[in-house]
Amino acid sequence: MSVTNEVPLSVTNEVPLRLAVIVGSVREGRQGRAVADWFLGAAHDEGLDLDVIDLAEVDLPLVLPGWGGTPSPEAVAALKDVSPRLAAADAFVVVTPEYNHSFPASLKNFVDWHHAQWQAKPVGFVSYGGLGGGLRAVEQLRLVFAELHAVTVRDSVSLHGPWSGLGEDGAPRDAAVCAGAAKGMLGQLAWWGRALRAARAERPYAG
Repeated sequence: MSVTNEVPLSVTNEVPLRLAVIVGSVREGRQGRAVADWFLGAAHDEGLDLDVIDLAEVDLPLVLPGWGGTPSPEAVAALKDVSPRLAAADAFVVVTPEYNHSFPASLKNFVDWHHAQWQAKPVGFVSYGGLGGGLRAVEQLRLVFAELHAVTVRDSVSLHGPWSGLGEDGAPRDAAVCAGAAKGMLGQLAWWGRALRAARAERPYAG
């Protein structure tokens, strides 16, 4: 039986969007969790079902199984918690720093351990780091998610110079500008999230 017959489209659109917020940095002394917590506060009143996946708490190995192979017991244990959460999400926000003109290896490894979970879903970005605010990391992530059949939204949130631009509580010092950027990105995510969720319910994405 198709999903359409089980869940009427009108009901599907009324269900809050499930937004998975992925904290991409695992570095000691990282700012990523503080930035994510600020973003969660900005998203709190948007009517979203929020789920935080902190990669510092996901112990995924670097060695992926060969084609058709079986993941190691360590990988199975790590994926058991996070993979169903990605599958259940309607949209994603990736919180990433910029390392050496790109994004962290921990984030790429996590992305590569999954495939179908990303497909036909929107992705937004909150980046931070130096004068560029992590934008070069975001540009490379857009290419990665396009390969995975995900849809990245145009607007992102970019925190420039986080070591001076963030307060002790992890909130941006220029709160009004950053909150406005977050609201704009969340609006785009919500539109694409509902549109793509309805499309997947009507006809499963074939890739």
